[in-house]
Amino acid sequence: MLDRDGFRPNVGIILLNQKSQVFWGKRIRTHSWQFPQGGIDRGENPEQAMFRELHEEVGLHPHHVQVLARTRDWLRYEVPDRYIRRDARGHYKGQKQIWFLLQLTGHDWDLNLRATDHPEFDAWRWNDYWVPLDVVVEFKRGVYEMALNELARYVPRIDGRSDSRNRYMRSATRRDGAAAGLSVHEPLAEAGELPPGASFDPDPQNELLGRSAAKP
Repeated sequence: MLDRDGFRPNVGIILLNQKSQVFWGKRIRTHSWQFPQGGIDRGENPEQAMFRELHEEVGLHPHHVQVLARTRDWLRYEVPDRYIRRDARGHYKGQKQIWFLLQLTGHDWDLNLRATDHPEFDAWRWNDYWVPLDVVVEFKRGVYEMALNELARYVPRIDGRSDSRNRYMRSATRRDGAAAGLSVHEPLAEAGELPPGASFDPDPQNELLGRSAAKP
């Protein structure tokens, strides 16, 4: 289902835990990390699609979350031709997305990456709200920045304070994982409470730096 400009309607999900950290998933069999997202099916509105994708990708149901906010308008990104099927070239241009900010009201062990037979992620972790863009596929980075900036005002305050940073944290400017705000190997649940298919490793920042160091 495409609009007249060649963009497929889509939803994106920013899921917060009680520390206002975001769910960060590693796409299955890749080195790319991203937020949950997915297409809006015919007959669905954005909120219905969001709850369906939330269950399909991370195993959560509506009673596990609270909707805090959504973007006012569609945010668009174009997909390079090399990622588009040949039969869709000339018709399909990219995605237009409504982004939702959700608060997890359940527990870490409620998450399940194997809720369906077609999982999107093979690992996950909690990361500070201003995630590093370097580990996101390049053509999605702009829309991530727009969504996070627009929704930042709705992130709950922690200990009476809010993160008012209006900048995007990039490892290109902050090479150290700790400086970039990564909660490296800081599990938020006991080992026995991790949900099926979940992992706090590999750390996306360390993985990125490791690949860079291996280059000649």
